[in-house]
Amino acid sequence: MAAVTERAHAAGLDAADPLAGFRDEFVLGERIYMDGNSLGRLPRRVEERVAALVQEWGERLVTGWHEWIELPARLGDLLAREIVGAQPGEVLVCDSVTVNLYKLAAAALDGRPGVIVTAVDEFPTDRYVLQGLGEVRLLDPDPAADDVAAACAPGDVALVCLSHVNYRSGALADLAGITEAAHDAGALMLWDVCHSAGVVPIDLSGVDLAVGCTYKYLNAGPGAPAFLYMREGLQLELRSPIQGWFGQREQFAMGPAYDPEPGIVRFLAGTPPIVALAAVEPAVELVAEAGVAALREKSVALTAYAIELHDAWLAPLGFELGTPRDAARRGSHVSLRHPEGWRICRALIERADVIPDFRAPDSVRFGLPPLYTRFVDVWDAFDRLRRLVEDEVYLELDPAPGRVT
Repeated sequence: MAAVTERAHAAGLDAADPLAGFRDEFVLGERIYMDGNSLGRLPRRVEERVAALVQEWGERLVTGWHEWIELPARLGDLLAREIVGAQPGEVLVCDSVTVNLYKLAAAALDGRPGVIVTAVDEFPTDRYVLQGLGEVRLLDPDPAADDVAAACAPGDVALVCLSHVNYRSGALADLAGITEAAHDAGALMLWDVCHSAGVVPIDLSGVDLAVGCTYKYLNAGPGAPAFLYMREGLQLELRSPIQGWFGQREQFAMGPAYDPEPGIVRFLAGTPPIVALAAVEPAVELVAEAGVAALREKSVALTAYAIELHDAWLAPLGFELGTPRDAARRGSHVSLRHPEGWRICRALIERADVIPDFRAPDSVRFGLPPLYTRFVDVWDAFDRLRRLVEDEVYLELDPAPGRVT
């Protein structure tokens, strides 16, 4: 049997991979892609569906709205059933994560004054939105249920908002335990599932609110529409702070006063981007065909293999693992910390044809989407990484950070 550090070992794992055939569903190139946690690859069926929608637009013009108008809710039901463990009528595909987070957080806080609890290292857009809505109490990174309970102990917390998977470290939060802690304190729970949707099994059945994106592990394209979730029992209680005409009852009556739909549709606002929405359906269907449980199993194996290679090759070169070793506590990306992380990341892209990404202050992230990532891709990426660090190639690059990292 080949040693873990031999490429033949990785090739053997690929040969036994039941999901290997899904790689052919994607547009592939020569570069080794390790950034699917930021933007997924292009599925061929998405390419075809978008082209068909553009042709439909040309032929049908405005008459296409008779079918297009239902897309946000129809795609929401697809996500609810296949990806996030929700019920029909509890998910909408619309707007961006930032806009959806604002809508849900503002609705939760309306008439429910109190402190907002989040983590100090929460994804920036989430923190910025929450800071604009009220007083924020910050938790240490990767909080547990006990940490949330302690933060809520004063009895003044209205809303807890956290990410299911930490965008920098890849740490997987205890969704059920933290939600219970928030509820015990009388607070509503809002989850950001951007870095888990499509790669980690999710059960939102006991959760109040959630937001997520479709362009990472769901592969719907750059800037693809996001989604929001609201449990059915809250839908009549909460009102959207953006009173747009797509959330209006009898929309085309064009009435003088806002009268929202009674269900989740009230959280629609403006006209949805139909071409972008067209990409979501085939992308989600592809993930559903593979099955999130099977994807999670391969994801755990890929990240475990990356950690093994880190320990053997990279730790002696000054790298530190920034991701939990316990598989039950990590998502589908591995974060490697190094004081020269920025230049190392640039060297991988510019000199080694490997695409990871960088997150300040020192983390190089390797996203390993199981639909199309092979074990040999991990081996090749880490082999090139160790060689360019051993040869100090990264020292040839400008240490000044760029706008996009």
